[in-house]
Amino acid sequence: MDEEMKVIILGVIERAPQWIRHDLAAKDAAARARAEETLAAMIADALGKDGSTAV
Repeated sequence: MDEEMKVIILGVIERAPQWIRHDLAAKDAAARARAEETLAAMIADALGKDGSTAV
């Protein structure tokens, strides 16, 4: 992972909505999974917009 990719991922995490942050720490497995999938999609989208295709 190069420095540019780290910056992009960090930026997505910093801008993650509160509900994602809350659900990532939830005891409910379904809520956690939903938050993880959403965050992964947000990161993939940000990397795709940068022109990167590999994660």
